[in-house]
Amino acid sequence: MVAEAIKQNRRKYRVRQKLKKSPNNRLRLSVHRSLKNIYAQVIDDEKGTTIVSASSLDKSLKDKLKSSSNVSAAEEVGKLVADRAIKAGIDTVIFDRGSFLYHGRIKALAEAAREVGLKF
Repeated sequence: MVAEAIKQNRRKYRVRQKLKKSPNNRLRLSVHRSLKNIYAQVIDDEKGTTIVSASSLDKSLKDKLKSSSNVSAAEEVGKLVADRAIKAGIDTVIFDRGSFLYHGRIKALAEAAREVGLKF
């Protein structure tokens, strides 16, 4: 258990260091995946504020989703967060997958956000 937590922290640190080296200060699309839900938020690191967010727990999605822990739920969350970001005037972000591998639900969320028009 401890070894897995250490691996997660190393992956998270490695991803964040790559994001810090990005040439311009763009907003960050941060994704968190739990066993039952998926969360996404666009964060302004300079101000330390969350601009828009979406999750599989949102009331607008909860009625539509059969399950909140599958790929289709992640796609809906990706579309919702991208739509909210575009309405807020954000079109370009940096994708922060945290300590999660770019696979499955994380990948589905990212591709759905790209389809709506968010660039990263």
